[in-house]
Amino acid sequence: MTTKTTLRVGILALAFGGCATGTTRSIETTLAQVMVSPEQENQIGLKLKTDLDTNQHAVYMTDPEVVSYVQTVAGKVIALGKRDRPEVTWQVFVLDDRKTVNAFATPGGYLYVYRGLLEMCENEAELAAVMAHETGHVVARHAARSMVTAYGIEAMTSLAAGNNPGLLAQLTSSIAGKGVMLSHSRADETEADEYGARYASGAGYDPHAFASFFERLQKSEGSSPAILNYLSDHPATGDRIVHINNYITAQNLKGSNLGATEYAKIRKRLATLPSATPSATRPAGAPPAAPPGAPPAVP
Repeated sequence: MTTKTTLRVGILALAFGGCATGTTRSIETTLAQVMVSPEQENQIGLKLKTDLDTNQHAVYMTDPEVVSYVQTVAGKVIALGKRDRPEVTWQVFVLDDRKTVNAFATPGGYLYVYRGLLEMCENEAELAAVMAHETGHVVARHAARSMVTAYGIEAMTSLAAGNNPGLLAQLTSSIAGKGVMLSHSRADETEADEYGARYASGAGYDPHAFASFFERLQKSEGSSPAILNYLSDHPATGDRIVHINNYITAQNLKGSNLGATEYAKIRKRLATLPSATPSATRPAGAPPAAPPGAPPAVP
């Protein structure tokens, strides 16, 4: 029996074995874990980072106060993600584009947040929940699961068996061509929301801040085109907000820290810093920036 055939049999055994004890989601996660190794995930994340820097000409914030603050807040929720995926090396970057309200994660633990989202958040708990949501995408291997769905068992089995050394580069280039902000299914977003609420609570933050953030964006959707940048990737439907709140109640998630005072200082700091050229910081596939004369991102 060839290595490829053995691997395929093993994958099927894992899948059928999971049917008796787990959900479809857990089976998909198991398949992703078997077919895409942590090393391969990191290669994908690094390639996307290179593409973002070289081809999309990303501009990063370098102000030490802002960058250190964001990395510290993100680190509090990432610490919980490390318990679930200790093999991941996490990195956090701040993109200097205030007209894009968004955040995204790529395989390998690369987390990105736009300046526009920092200026949209009202407190530290909201930022923590957003970063926890993105951490959840990495922990749950959503990108790897999407690759299994998009490219099929045969291709991914070949990747896992190492029979096609160039396949990983081909798949990564395909992903980069579609834009580094990977699109996720509604089920993936819901699962990441649950991670977001759970990790934010575990870090001591009020988990309801996540739902409040969505509610405020939803109410302001018609008044600021910049907000559409976030909602286009993270649709804040009423059902989704209800689900977050119900999940918090069902899981008895606690936490009271909002970090409003600390965050007000960062908002004030951001207001004093010059802006980079928006078009130079937006990855391919990202929504367009607000047109000239549009309302500012900060409500």
